[in-house]
Amino acid sequence: MTGFQELGGKAVVLDRANVDTDQIIPKQFLKRIEKTGFGKFLFYDWRYKAEGVPNEEFVLNKPENQGATILIANENFGCGSSREHAPWALLDYGFKAVIAPSFADIFKQNCLKNGILPIVLQEEEVKLLIAKGKEKAMILHIDLVEQKVTNHEGFKATFPISDYWKTMLVNGWDEIEITLQLDDKISAYEQANNL
Repeated sequence: MTGFQELGGKAVVLDRANVDTDQIIPKQFLKRIEKTGFGKFLFYDWRYKAEGVPNEEFVLNKPENQGATILIANENFGCGSSREHAPWALLDYGFKAVIAPSFADIFKQNCLKNGILPIVLQEEEVKLLIAKGKEKAMILHIDLVEQKVTNHEGFKATFPISDYWKTMLVNGWDEIEITLQLDDKISAYEQANNL
């Protein structure tokens, strides 16, 4: 995984509550075994009309939102099934952070394990970002080390994250890489115990 301490990028607003994982990545696209290639199917039923024609009204299809790396959503984002394909699709599309007032627990953990930063802000703060983001394209700055979200218009908010996940994301580590850091100790134990 690629780590980051700071992220500055275009934010796009998806002003919908209770967005479930089947809306994030519909079930018919879960045939791949790789983690890549899911971005083109992200929010498929909203992004496309019949026969795969792009829906010009959907936020991700608007020219001003191209290249967004931060998604701003409403409460209970990622509810539904536990499919890990949902964060894979977000990441493959280009999102590195999702801001919402609340996330489904399993989805939040899946994001963290795959290098996406799920940021929980107060409902009023998210509403403000949604309102501003609907007016015009918005650039946000995320400082993971300081746990802050800011913009050049004076918005400033702090967010919680555990020390464990903060360290993992800053360094770009996943749980396998943590284990591999102990390779010498594992090898020594195996040799000492004739394993």
